Amino acid sequence: MSVILFIVILLILVLVHEFGHFIVARKSGIKVEEFGFGFPPKLFSFKKGETKYSFNALPLGGFVKILGENPENNIPENEKHRAMINKPKRIQAAVLVAGVLFNLLLAWLLFTIGFTSGMPTSASAVSNYELKDKTIIITGVLKDSPAEAAGIEGGDKIISLKSSGQEIIPVSLEEVQEFVGSRGGEVVEIKVKRNGGEKELSIIPLRGLVRAGTAEEVIPGRAAIGVGLDLIGVVKLNFFAAIWEGLKMTATTTWQTAKALVGLIIDSFRGQADISSLTGPVGIVGVVDSAYKFGLIYLISFTALISINLAVINLFPFPALDGGRLLFLLIEKIKGSPIKPVVANALNAIGFMLLIALMIFITYHDIIKLF
Repeated sequence: MSVILFIVILLILVLVHEFGHFIVARKSGIKVEEFGFGFPPKLFSFKKGETKYSFNALPLGGFVKILGENPENNIPENEKHRAMINKPKRIQAAVLVAGVLFNLLLAWLLFTIGFTSGMPTSASAVSNYELKDKTIIITGVLKDSPAEAAGIEGGDKIISLKSSGQEIIPVSLEEVQEFVGSRGGEVVEIKVKRNGGEKELSIIPLRGLVRAGTAEEVIPGRAAIGVGLDLIGVVKLNFFAAIWEGLKMTATTTWQTAKALVGLIIDSFRGQADISSLTGPVGIVGVVDSAYKFGLIYLISFTALISINLAVINLFPFPALDGGRLLFLLIEKIKGSPIKPVVANALNAIGFMLLIALMIFITYHDIIKLF
């Protein structure tokens, strides 16, 4: 079921992205020769107007074929005015950016639906609204920490904490931090909810432990177990408030995703990148399965996050991506003449091969994690 859901989500996200290119090209007077659902081999097709709509065997997204998108192709003399390559740079840029924009619009729509239906979200993200059904979630586990040794996992919900005959059912992050922080060297029983069931785990907090999720920050005089925490609750808003909060969440998530991507690239050049933090198709299937088990709203939120990630990655100025082609347009604008097609095609081909190699590498690590 999770594989089917993943294919459906991927199909929706890529088709929305390609539809952005399609509709802006059409509105700009550029001829769209083909809009493909899925990837070849072709199953069947039909033509409506001047555009062919094809349905293909591999349901992993889609594509648009735009006249003049590849300058090496021969363009009929009577259609040169409708070729993308012959349009002003601002129109070409608009067509390229449209796919990214439509992915962000989809995320905004999905977040809005989530907020109108009841969105599970962090207390820090929507501080102006009442949270219902609040739960303390473990968002991350520090490597080689007491929490990792005890078997605590990211996504666990804390039900109760017990030590030395005292038990609490925490309702705030401060309660957890206070309870754990004062019990260095003592055994603490933590009851968590995971995948619909409950587990009770024994853990011994340590003093001077680096706090999970921060850079070399030691908590003086306090004990810790090495986890990141967040208070999650359900926010249900009216339609207009949901639109505003959905827009804010889309903007915030896009900015955070872009910062994380830039940080990862900088760390790669420094030789400090954590490849284990990257997830490919195999890993995403597992996350889709977890989101589906939590409920439809979680799946909607996850789809919005993936849509934002797709938008940010596509806007990165790397050959074979929309951002790379935007960079080419900028270079052409500055130099006052087009980049030679053979050079552009060679760079795009190299970029594509590097992306495929990276995807294979990430997928390999996803598979290794399963064993």
